[in-house]
Formats: sequence, structure tokens, C-alpha cells
Amino acid sequence: MRHECNDPVSQMHIRPGMTVSELVDAMGAAGAYNGGSLAEAVSITEAMFSDPKATRFFGLAGAMVPAGMGGIVSDLLECGYIDILVSTGANLTHDIIEAIGCHHYHGTEICDDVDLRHEEINRIYDVYLPTEAFERFEEFMQDVYSELPEGSVISISALLRHIGDRLDSGILATAARKNIPIYCPAIQDSMVGLQYWLFSQTGGVVIDAFLDMKDLMNRCFSLERAGALLVGGGVPKNFIFQSMLMTENGFSYAVQLTGDRPDLGGLSGATLDEARSWGKINEEARAMTVYGDATITLPLLIAATLERLVT
Repeated sequence: MRHECNDPVSQMHIRPGMTVSELVDAMGAAGAYNGGSLAEAVSITEAMFSDPKATRFFGLAGAMVPAGMGGIVSDLLECGYIDILVSTGANLTHDIIEAIGCHHYHGTEICDDVDLRHEEINRIYDVYLPTEAFERFEEFMQDVYSELPEGSVISISALLRHIGDRLDSGILATAARKNIPIYCPAIQDSMVGLQYWLFSQTGGVVIDAFLDMKDLMNRCFSLERAGALLVGGGVPKNFIFQSMLMTENGFSYAVQLTGDRPDLGGLSGATLDEARSWGKINEEARAMTVYGDATITLPLLIAATLERLVT
């Protein structure tokens, strides 16, 4: 294979008043490392968001809502750029906490965690969340669960819709109002799940984890093209990819934002090229992984993409 040197790296020049899209364009012209990857990811996301035949999946893992990223997700839901959301239960827990009027607070990772325990403050790296927020969360959740029809059998997405209908803001509320499904296949691994278990000790409502599969599979088999924007990995990433694995088609667009390494064999760090070997991503699909902190890469990605879509 002959290697050509005919595409020179452009030196970046930053000027006052640059837009985010212009900054990303300059990063793409430099084209090296994850700056170049981010520029390509913006191009792919723009194509995915503007494709009228594409069904857009969004995978949300990691502690994104405590870090203030939940507003980006709810805005994308509001604007119609997410058709199917798959999230960890933890992000939805923190979304509810914000929606009922509690807050996450700026803290520091350099602290005495034993002192925080005594002060009833829970730490997520450099974000603090008072235990009082979970007490209000428990009261809200038990009230919401008590409104479920006695003796009913419902899906996880229906449960989340039930919760979202009783909130005024945030991810769950926006999805419910816009009739966008939220899937949370590992809901037991969250405070939402723990609170439901507590309710189930006396409540006569059954959550069937498999009920969501029929609607999801019907949608996957009937769609024309699929795109995936993945923040982190874990269960949301696998749940999204395996849904299309059941069909004859894979994803035509895929962007992954992760800080995990691929060489450890874990799903969260697995490259999107690896997914081609499974048929989860089409051979000709446009796909890019951007390595880095999603609290940096996600705002840049979405800001640049939306700027291009509205101009």
C-alpha cells in the first residue's frame, strides 16, 4: 500500500468572535488526534440530524445529569433530534431530583469523604448532592408509584412515561410531552428501581422488563435508516446496538463520546469499527469515536451541529 503525503495539517489560528462551528472547522483542518475526530463527529451528527429517513437513537451513560449535561438531552428531545432515548437509571434519577426542585452543587474532589458522610452529603467526583434530595425524591416517587393502577402489568418505558407526566421539566418530562420513548433496561440498578422495589412490597403492580422489546423491535424492523449518538457506553450502548442486530440492517451513522480505552476489551471503550464485525454498524456507515471527557466533547459537538443546522 502506497502512502501519500498530500493533505497538509493546517495550523490553527484563534480569533475573537469565532463561532463554535468555526472553531470545530479549524480543529478539522488541523485534523490531528481527537480534535480531528470531533470535527468528523460533528459532520456525521449533522448528517444524521438532517436525514429525514433516519431514526435517531441516543445513549446516555455516565453521571451526565449531575454534571449539568441533562439540559442538552432535554433540548435535543424538544427539538426533535432524538427519536429513541436509552439511559441508565442513575441519569434518570438525577433528572427527577432536578425536576422536583432539588439541586446538585459544585464541590471538590479533594475532600474528606468521611466528613461528607457525617454531613449527609453524597459526592460524585466534584459534584455534591445532599441526602435531603434523596429524601424528597423518595417521597415523590412513592406518591407517583401509588397512582399506578392496582393489578396492572406495565413496561419500563410506560413506567418512565408515568413519571414524566408528573414532572414539569427535564428529560423525562420533555420525552413524555413529546411522546418519545425512553428505555432503561437496567432500571433496577438505580434509585428509581430501588424505590419501585420498596413500593412493590405492598403495591400490586408488575413491571415486565420484556414488554418494551416488542415495540422497540417493531420500530427497528420498519425504519429505513438508523443513527446512534452514544455518550459513554455500558448498557445503553449495547441495548441500542443489539436492537438493530436483530434486523438485516445496521446503523448508518454512529458517534461515540467516551473516555474509556479499547484495549481492555470493555464495551464502553470498544471502537465503532469493532461493531462493524458484528454487523451492528453497516460496512459503509459513517462512524467516529471521540475520546475525552463528555462534559467537554458533548457541548462542543451539539453546539457546532445545531449552529450548522440553523444557518
